[in-house]
Amino acid sequence: MRSATEPTTAANSPATSRLRVRLERWNRKLHYYAGLFLLFFLWLFAVTGLVLNHPTWSFAESWTKRAETNSERAITALGPELRGDIAQAQEIMRQLRIEGEILWTTTRTDTNQFEFQVRRPGHYYFIKADLARNRVTLRHSEVNAWGIMKVLHVFSGASLDDPRQSRDWALTSVWAYSMDAVAAGLIFMVLSSLYMWWEIPDKRLPGAVVLGLGSLICGLFCIGLRWFF
Repeated sequence: MRSATEPTTAANSPATSRLRVRLERWNRKLHYYAGLFLLFFLWLFAVTGLVLNHPTWSFAESWTKRAETNSERAITALGPELRGDIAQAQEIMRQLRIEGEILWTTTRTDTNQFEFQVRRPGHYYFIKADLARNRVTLRHSEVNAWGIMKVLHVFSGASLDDPRQSRDWALTSVWAYSMDAVAAGLIFMVLSSLYMWWEIPDKRLPGAVVLGLGSLICGLFCIGLRWFF
């Protein structure tokens, strides 16, 4: 017990103690509520990460089990007001009643020949348009639930290597912002875990060992491989 003559410092003042108690309480609450919010996102990425890391697992095979249809359809002529590949592709999709993210695979050398892909989780559309004949050859591949989950693991709609690949489907942006929220939530959970660990003095040593081991392994793959291999 502090003696009557011992001065009250900022570190052990009643106001500081109350603030610390509130901080610890809110940190715990936000930690487990964030964990509950992120629970199924983390399960999704954990399960699909395992599946992508082990492509020989036959139970999760999706592409070889896909359902595929081929058809040829007529479209109305594209008007001169549709300038650029994006506008023309979106008009073709509207006429074919297709929704998804546009993927560019070839560079147009003939203005009358237009080839692109459209992807959304579970569906792949391969479109070849002959604008001179106003005809479209369409190949549609549909995959199972495993295929949907694997696409969600890597689905972003953007590419650093190809500036043409930008998000042009609203749901792609919604998914990308959701992944931003998941990333921010994980950062918060890590920081709040560090705080809770540090507030338990008898757990600091074993916690430091585990933290150091994890940092060492992560550093090996992020930095060490450049130096040793």
